[in-house]
Amino acid sequence: MRKIKSPNLAQLLMQLRFTPEVKRRAQLEAAEKFYSLVEQEKQYPYDFVCFHITGFQPKGNLEPEIIAGRDLLADLQVFIGKLSARLALPVAQAGEKVHTIEELAGRFDVSTKTIDRWRKRGLLARKFVFDGGRRQLGFLESAVERFVRENPSLVAKAGAFRRLTDSERQQALRQARSLAAKSSLSRHQITKQVAEKLGLAQETLRTILLQYEKKNPDKPVFRRPVGRIRPADAAELFRLYTQGTGVWQLMQQFDRSRATVHRIINQRRALALLARKIEYVPSNEFLSAGAKEQILEKPFTPERLEPEKRLEPFELVGENLLPEYLQVLKITPVLNHEQEIELFRRYNYLKHLVSQERHQLKLSKIDAKLLAQLEAYLNEAEEIRKTLVEANLRLVVSIAGKHTSNDASFLELVSKGNFALIQAVEEFDYAKGFRFSRRAALNIAKEYAKVSGRSTELTPKRVASLASIQRDLRDTAADVSALEQTRQNLAEVIREELDEREQHVIMHHFGLIGSSIRKNTKTLKQIGDELGLTKERIRQIELTALQKLRQCLSSEQFELLTS
Repeated sequence: MRKIKSPNLAQLLMQLRFTPEVKRRAQLEAAEKFYSLVEQEKQYPYDFVCFHITGFQPKGNLEPEIIAGRDLLADLQVFIGKLSARLALPVAQAGEKVHTIEELAGRFDVSTKTIDRWRKRGLLARKFVFDGGRRQLGFLESAVERFVRENPSLVAKAGAFRRLTDSERQQALRQARSLAAKSSLSRHQITKQVAEKLGLAQETLRTILLQYEKKNPDKPVFRRPVGRIRPADAAELFRLYTQGTGVWQLMQQFDRSRATVHRIINQRRALALLARKIEYVPSNEFLSAGAKEQILEKPFTPERLEPEKRLEPFELVGENLLPEYLQVLKITPVLNHEQEIELFRRYNYLKHLVSQERHQLKLSKIDAKLLAQLEAYLNEAEEIRKTLVEANLRLVVSIAGKHTSNDASFLELVSKGNFALIQAVEEFDYAKGFRFSRRAALNIAKEYAKVSGRSTELTPKRVASLASIQRDLRDTAADVSALEQTRQNLAEVIREELDEREQHVIMHHFGLIGSSIRKNTKTLKQIGDELGLTKERIRQIELTALQKLRQCLSSEQFELLTS
């Protein structure tokens, strides 16, 4: 049974436990009488409700409460049911005829489910003690007559239902099976058409079909299964959809209607959006009136960005050594200060909008228009981030060239500098007035300082430190287990967010294939050889994958992945 929504009425029910039985019976009758007077469209102060049930005003400093009539009727049903359970009388002492739910169903020639539906429409029931000491719901004759008087059309409609003969049942089954076999209509549509054709109520036919399929599971009437799709199947359906499988193919593969497939896809899209970690740099500008119209006035297109200047070929690395990936950077435009501010403002405001508006999504009834709009905001933000990163990749190359003269180590520094650049884009506050290149250069320089500060020489002191670490590891198995679980969670996110080739690159380059203690890492060249691609192409794939992961991982998770 549902709970009482009104806190004051629920508190009153608890207080009545300590009231003498004679008074409780009088209050039960008063509650039933008051129930018959409540109108759905009106509102009732709790003081008024309490007075009608108990005969006195509520005591104590209760919060003023106004209860809508519809909610009050539902609460009173629960109130009366629970109060009568403690006062269950033998039916012989009720003073009038008491009907069981089965007797009432027989009287009106309806099902017991129909009686349950009538209870929700206002048919009051109490707990009584029947023959044999059984405690169950009973219906006073006066309550039944009042319900019939107040709902004549509902009772007449239910009474018009007739029990079908076996021949009529078989005819309904045949027609439903035939229509299901030669059409792609949903279960609901088929039931509606057959019911109209045979002059039956849809609910009657639906019950007949369900009963038949329950008794004959090996002879289903409908090609599509009844009931909700299994979570594992729903997850697989959505995975295939994201990889480009069409809705019609999904309908055939999972044996579901078009409406069901769209519902599953939209629910999964909404779940992914609600669970997504969205970080941005806030600004008071976002909260001002008219911010949306002002910031998003012009649509973003990378083509409308004009370069401020073009860099000369890099000096510290011979041009003949530059791979194709770096050669392309020489013709990539550099953003001027005004363009940077415009893009960073728009980038963070789009994520601010999604963060503020995504809570309007309700999984029980997806607003497809709102969902599409929020996804469009995130897609545009991703395009802007990609533009900001690409416009500053030459800065990474320029700084990396000043830290080494060796081509192999230079390319590794470029890879690490790209991580620092992505982090700088996420953290840059455009409102402070600085150029982004200053913040990015600082991040990249810090990253290179970590690299240059590492020593691989096994001195006696380092050997002793390693021995100490090994002893600590044996004493901290729980921490290792926790780290391993974190790495497994990372791997799960990677499998969900990246395509197969991106997964392969990230998993193998960052050692997520082995354990957290012995990582099985591979170089970009080794991965390229496995996939039949150049080292530079693997680097491009890695950068794209890292940009995707930066959107759904926390700073700590991203650092754990790339460390």
